[in-house]
Amino acid sequence: MTEYAVALTGASGAIYGVRLVEELLKRERCCELIVSSAGFSILKEECGIEPDALVSTILERAGVSESEGLLALTPPTQLTSPLASGSYGLRAMVICPCSMGTLGRIASGISANLIERVADCMLKERRTLVVVPRETPLNSIHIENMLKLSRAGAVVLPAMPAFYHRPESVEQMVDFIVGKILDILGIENSLYKRWKRG
Repeated sequence: MTEYAVALTGASGAIYGVRLVEELLKRERCCELIVSSAGFSILKEECGIEPDALVSTILERAGVSESEGLLALTPPTQLTSPLASGSYGLRAMVICPCSMGTLGRIASGISANLIERVADCMLKERRTLVVVPRETPLNSIHIENMLKLSRAGAVVLPAMPAFYHRPESVEQMVDFIVGKILDILGIENSLYKRWKRG
């Protein structure tokens, strides 16, 4: 049974979602990946990953074989997916990266695709929903929508890497955010250096 749904939407920062899925698979967590059409465009543009190679690329990077059945890719149009029902019992959903369009529709209670419907289920069932917006600067509508989601029970975790650990690569900055997401999911990790005084 799928434990986690991870959605990639049309915001910059697809690498965050890809790394998150890799780390979940390394820990033998069963994931269902939902990628919007704009999300696939970003994956190709920023990561050089073609849509038909996404699953195999992530499995290879995670060192997991397809036969283990830990990763499934579901189209956002498949509203008949079991994930679209609150009775399915999904543990958590992470939308990473989360476009402001997706965030706004979820905040307004719109469920026009599977990403939005699963997010709606997570909120109504009081389960963990993490949205990782990657946008700057923010306008008042963005901020109001994030506040609405936070009040509804979602965790808003903007892709804002820290620098106290003196990252030496983009990968370390990405891992900081992925580590923070795993923290919210209650999954132990050492992807980033935790703050220590002195």
